Amino acid sequence: MRYQGYSRRPGCGRRSRYDGLYYERYTEPSTVKAICQQVKPCQKVGVFVDEPASQVAELARECHLDMVQLHGHETVEYGKELKKLLAHSPIGIIKAFRYGDDFTPELANSYPADMVLVDSYSRNTEGGSGVAFAWTQATDSIQQVRKPYLIAGGITKDNIQEAERIFHPYGLDVSSALEVNKKKSPELIREFLTKAGKL
Repeated sequence: MRYQGYSRRPGCGRRSRYDGLYYERYTEPSTVKAICQQVKPCQKVGVFVDEPASQVAELARECHLDMVQLHGHETVEYGKELKKLLAHSPIGIIKAFRYGDDFTPELANSYPADMVLVDSYSRNTEGGSGVAFAWTQATDSIQQVRKPYLIAGGITKDNIQEAERIFHPYGLDVSSALEVNKKKSPELIREFLTKAGKL
């Protein structure tokens, strides 16, 4: 979500299990900060890809984020460094892994993050491919994760109930299914939340 006008639209309801404000493409920190000030009822999550840990911590504080999502190739050592930088703040860490690439339950459990996100693997992008991974095949390994986890990759209004039934996740991360021309659509967000029983 990169536009302040969208922050007043549906998507941040008190009944939602996990509400987030994601900026997956580069957005000026001043814009992010302005949006975050408008969506206080939501958990605000910033998505970072292979950025220096010090910069992630600085921007998270400046923008009053609730959590940071690491969606690149951040190592365990990187996670430990970021954890130290955020030690005196309530800001949490989500680490994204790609099923079929770098995901294993052992790494997910040992990574110094408060939550794990399992996404589809694509050679062409770090995320946001809009394609689901092999859910049935992945079930056993993902259910070995001992911390809250999110499922991403190809989640739509048509398969949200199937994803819930298979994984029983803490939450679902949906992005591309809510976009028109790479911009979040208030209508699609409303339709998705209605189908999910969150409105």
